[in-house]
Amino acid sequence: MAPPMEAFLLSTGIVALAEMGDKTQLLSLVLAARFRRPWPILGGILTATLANHALAGAAGAWVTTWLGPQLLRWLLAASFVGMAVWMLVPDKLDADDAPRSPRGSVFVATLVAFFLAEMGDKTQIATVMLAAQYTGWTAVVVGTTLGMMLANAPVVWFGERVMRRVPVRAVHVVSALIFLALGVGVLLGWS
Repeated sequence: MAPPMEAFLLSTGIVALAEMGDKTQLLSLVLAARFRRPWPILGGILTATLANHALAGAAGAWVTTWLGPQLLRWLLAASFVGMAVWMLVPDKLDADDAPRSPRGSVFVATLVAFFLAEMGDKTQIATVMLAAQYTGWTAVVVGTTLGMMLANAPVVWFGERVMRRVPVRAVHVVSALIFLALGVGVLLGWS
C-alpha cells in the first residue's frame, strides 16, 4: 500500500478537481450570495465535510475487511472508471437543495445543507473508494476535506467572479481522465 502522503495528496487533488462545478460547489455559491457571511459558511462547510468524509472513509476502510483483495481490486477499478464517466455528467442545484432561512445560525444552516447535499455525491463516493484503496484512511479524509475547502472557499469569498473564469467542462474532463487512469492503474496493479 502507498504511504499516507501519497493518499493525502492524491485525495486532495482528486476532490478539488471533482468538486469544480459540483452541486455542493453551487450550494456554496448560493449560501455565499444568500447570507454574505463567509466565516460561518466556511466553518459549516468544513464541519459538514469532515463528518461526511469521515463516515465515507470509515466505510471505505470497512469494505476492505469484507472483500478479498482480488474482488476489491476489480470493484475499485470499476468504481474509478464509473467515476470517470460520472465526472462528465454536469451537476445542477435543484430548488429543493437551496438553503432555507436558518432558524439558528448561518453556520447551522450551512452545516445541515452541505452535509445533506454531500450524501451520495461524487466526492463522497470518491472518498469511499480512495479509503478502500489506501490503508491510511485518515490521510484520505484529511486530503478530501482539504480538496473540498480548496474548491469551495474561493467560491464563498469571490462567488460568481471565480465561477465565470474557471472552465468547468475542461476541469471535469481532466478529472474524468484521472479517475480513468486510477481505474486502469488498479487493474494493472500500479498502486
